[in-house]
Amino acid sequence: MNCVRDILKEKGTDVCTINPTATVFQGLQLMAEKDVGAVLIVDNTKLLGIFTERDYARKVILQGKSSLTTPIKELMVSDILYVSPTDKIDDCMAIMSDKHLRHLPVMDKGELIGLVSMRDVVDHLIQHKNFKIKELEKYITGSY
Repeated sequence: MNCVRDILKEKGTDVCTINPTATVFQGLQLMAEKDVGAVLIVDNTKLLGIFTERDYARKVILQGKSSLTTPIKELMVSDILYVSPTDKIDDCMAIMSDKHLRHLPVMDKGELIGLVSMRDVVDHLIQHKNFKIKELEKYITGSY
């Protein structure tokens, strides 16, 4: 069965991280620059939290805070769910759907090694299903 490691092999292991003392504005700038929807808050090598575009909309704008002066650590989600590289992609999808998450850090032996998004998971599942369909078509038509 396909696992999270397969997604990371395809997309890479680059992760957008920022220091907890950075401002929300700096986090938003980084997300815009990297064209991503989430940034992980890391102090040295320790994963402390995650901040997403959704957090910005709900925790900054609606609460009347200033993104220019508010430290990102004040608004990050610190109760982080994560997956390992050996977790099955279907399990990853179940966690994301059940908990209404769009991003999951990938941890291996306590070390941050990647980040998967709902889009990564869906794209991988579609590619896998399309491959199976093509293989079955070849089998049915005898064109192996």
